[in-house]
Amino acid sequence: MKNPLRSEAEAFQFLLGAVVYFGLIAIAGGVGGLWWGLAVFIVLTAAAAWWWFRAERDEQPAHADALMQTPPDVHRVLVVANETVGGQLLRNRIAEAVSDRRSEVLVVTPALNSPVRHWVSDEDDARAAARERLDASLRRLADAGIDATGTVGDSEPLQAIEDALRTFGADEIIISTHPEGRSHWLEQGLVSKARERFDVPITHVVVDLTAEEGAHLQPERADGST
Repeated sequence: MKNPLRSEAEAFQFLLGAVVYFGLIAIAGGVGGLWWGLAVFIVLTAAAAWWWFRAERDEQPAHADALMQTPPDVHRVLVVANETVGGQLLRNRIAEAVSDRRSEVLVVTPALNSPVRHWVSDEDDARAAARERLDASLRRLADAGIDATGTVGDSEPLQAIEDALRTFGADEIIISTHPEGRSHWLEQGLVSKARERFDVPITHVVVDLTAEEGAHLQPERADGST
């Protein structure tokens, strides 16, 4: 059985639900006695089992016929990145993917959010911040001669990818993350899960923004080298 807790937000929801679950059983048993407690236990357990079954079913790989098919004469590239969306290595990889061919590029930036804000459906700030990073990245791509469109996606990267594939039939997917140890997406196994779930070639690009900024700020010597 697969684990339906695919994110910090869902794990937080599960923990909160467990507290409520045991709390209601304890209250029912204390107020109404053993039989009331048993009845509440049965009802809540049935509801929890239904939720678990539905979460497991929703995690199954998307069927190819449910996704948009790519045009035969266009190479479509789906780029998934958030904080690393403006990284130079990512731009280089996109340029390589579209070089010397008719191509379309869609950049998806998931609106990352805290578990609490996700739980109360407060996503406005997260989406606005994601939109700013996305717009800046699209401008950099345009400056590099790469024509791309972009959208802010679901806070769950896997769901954001699936949503994009329903309207943008990609020939390849590029997922950009921070380096190991600084990437929540890598901790969650995003790249491996995406490769299991989607029947599309996936490239993982590691962008170290700190290193890129350091190289950019390195002083220039008199001979023009750095």
